[in-house]
Amino acid sequence: MTSALADRTLTAVDRCDRCGAQAYVRVVLEASGGELMFCAHHARAVETTLRPKASHWHDETSRLSEKAALPED
Repeated sequence: MTSALADRTLTAVDRCDRCGAQAYVRVVLEASGGELMFCAHHARAVETTLRPKASHWHDETSRLSEKAALPED
């Protein structure tokens, strides 16, 4: 079962548990229900190990390729 927090959008406050960079992936572990957060780099590094153990894999790495809206004058 996933928590309500598992589906919320990640923000700049959410940090990678490995390096402290902005998190773009949240993993909810099936056995404990605990959550881990990773930057895109570390999510890729642990994906083959953690995905089979995850009940939820929330991935927002596509946001890294979005262009930010420029303010209009």
